[in-house]
Amino acid sequence: MASFDKWSRASLIRGYYRRHRLQLILVIVVLIVAVLFTIVVLLRPLPPRTVVMATDLEGSAYYEFGKQYREILARAGVELKLLSTAGTMENLALLKDPRSHVDVGFLQGGTTSAKESPGLESLGTVVYEPLWFFYRSIYRGKGLASLRGKKISIGPEGSGTRALSIKLLALNGIDQNFAHFLPLAPREAGERLIHGEIDAALMLTSWDAPVVQQLLRAEDIEIVSYPRADAYIALFPYLNKVELPEGVISLAKNRPPTNVLLFAPKASLVVRKDLHPALQYLLLDAAEQVHGGPGIFQKAGQFPASESIDLPLSDEARQFYKSGKPFLQRHLPFWLAVLIDRLLVLIIPVAGVVYPLVQILPTLYANAMRQKIYRLYGELRFLETDLESRRAGQSISDLIERLDRIEDKANRLHMPATYASMEYTLRDHIVQVRRHLKGPQGSPLAVENNDTRGTKS
Repeated sequence: MASFDKWSRASLIRGYYRRHRLQLILVIVVLIVAVLFTIVVLLRPLPPRTVVMATDLEGSAYYEFGKQYREILARAGVELKLLSTAGTMENLALLKDPRSHVDVGFLQGGTTSAKESPGLESLGTVVYEPLWFFYRSIYRGKGLASLRGKKISIGPEGSGTRALSIKLLALNGIDQNFAHFLPLAPREAGERLIHGEIDAALMLTSWDAPVVQQLLRAEDIEIVSYPRADAYIALFPYLNKVELPEGVISLAKNRPPTNVLLFAPKASLVVRKDLHPALQYLLLDAAEQVHGGPGIFQKAGQFPASESIDLPLSDEARQFYKSGKPFLQRHLPFWLAVLIDRLLVLIIPVAGVVYPLVQILPTLYANAMRQKIYRLYGELRFLETDLESRRAGQSISDLIERLDRIEDKANRLHMPATYASMEYTLRDHIVQVRRHLKGPQGSPLAVENNDTRGTKS
């Protein structure tokens, strides 16, 4: 039973010491986890130096815009690769496919939705894209019926022109049986229309597109005005009515001879959700430079606009339209601003963890030093309790051995000078316990009591 009590008391001592040691270890582990969390989660990597943009066919408005974006991003040390596509529908498919490595692209309004494309976000609308309907002047005043059985270009497969043209022609009762619908790109359609190889062409592109400017100035080409534009807009809310003023192409020749009503979706600059925030700000700044000026259908500063027609605006876009570029990017070169921003993201959370820890570390250290003393005091206390429980005549040599071990531990403490008084006080108490064990004559108490009993008997 005595050995069991000794084991129990030793276990209590070890458990008490272990609990305080575990507290210190726990604090250290929490600090390490916090730092790792900050580095891995909060400290996002630096943005890539290459971005891929899906545009449209070479020579289209999207492609021309892309070249301007490329020049602006190059000044910030970012390479913008332009990917020529069939148009909006192909752009959408590429943006939704992570294996395509396409990061950004132009999409016309009414193409998709947040539910259909959950991995995409908008940086805002950037330009009007009227649906231009050009035809050869020999059909002037004869109406759509005169084009029955003729060759009409409605855009290549995968283009926004084709998707919208088929939809709107169907509303007017025109289908594949009405005419020969050709899948021509805008530039090819324009050339063939001018040379009389086709009879009409629909194309969804901006006023700035070279092919539009070429066809508007061609002598034998006319443009359709949509007198029922309001009806189309009522049916498709993502459309907008725009007007080409009389004489705007040539005042001398009064081209066009009357105002031309058109309807136009707005094109949005769309990115993948995982595109680095710094690159999103860079693209928004470029969009402001490319699309921010006045135009035939827009006022200065109208674009880019914080409109989420099909897809929600990204957080970076919302912040940009609210307060402009981040402070650092306004005053520092792009890569230096990004680096400082990333460092701040790291330093602030780490400082938030380290500062309180620094405040508490002295207390933890003081407690750890005291625990070295208290642990030996605990052993002394258990030793005195054992002494009081001994019967007269029982040997106490094991207690003396235990006291020797306690004293040896006290001599090897190596405490800082600040705690020297506690160390000396402990040693003094050990001396007092040793005197108590040996009795007033300097001999072990148990032996003295045994000799006294023998004399009495």
